[in-house]
Amino acid sequence: MKNLFFTLAILFANIAISQTHEIVKHNGEQLDVNFIKNENGLVYYALNGSAEEHKISKYAVSKITNKQTNQTQKVSDKVIVDSKSDYKLVTVLPQEKTIGLKQAANFTGVSTKTKGEPPIANQNHTFLRIKTQSALSGYPFVSIMEKPDGKYEAVAYVY
Repeated sequence: MKNLFFTLAILFANIAISQTHEIVKHNGEQLDVNFIKNENGLVYYALNGSAEEHKISKYAVSKITNKQTNQTQKVSDKVIVDSKSDYKLVTVLPQEKTIGLKQAANFTGVSTKTKGEPPIANQNHTFLRIKTQSALSGYPFVSIMEKPDGKYEAVAYVY
């Protein structure tokens, strides 16, 4: 009787800790994970046999498939930037939401300062210039860090 209970306990424990989801990234990589949640632009998951929570940007993830029910949840569309005119497709991300994307290039420069313009308008002009430069190079994501001396550093990301 003890052996039966022990066998059943091992069987159910194995099912409980087995990988229940598959994350498919836009670059084609597939991860077998335990999906936790999709919140604030990040996808949270745990790896096999680990209780440690990992996260990845939702922009890097194409879909999440539940292996038990075969339900697929689309997370994001792949953004393809081909030319300078695609600057509207370039997404400006905060640094913490670039996890899982590959750093491709760095841009530096001086922020736009037009006399008589409010600071938000100057910031929008700077962002537009950076997005245009990123689109010209074919990078769909960019993270911008403004410095207090009026300069900026932008990092472009790809899948």
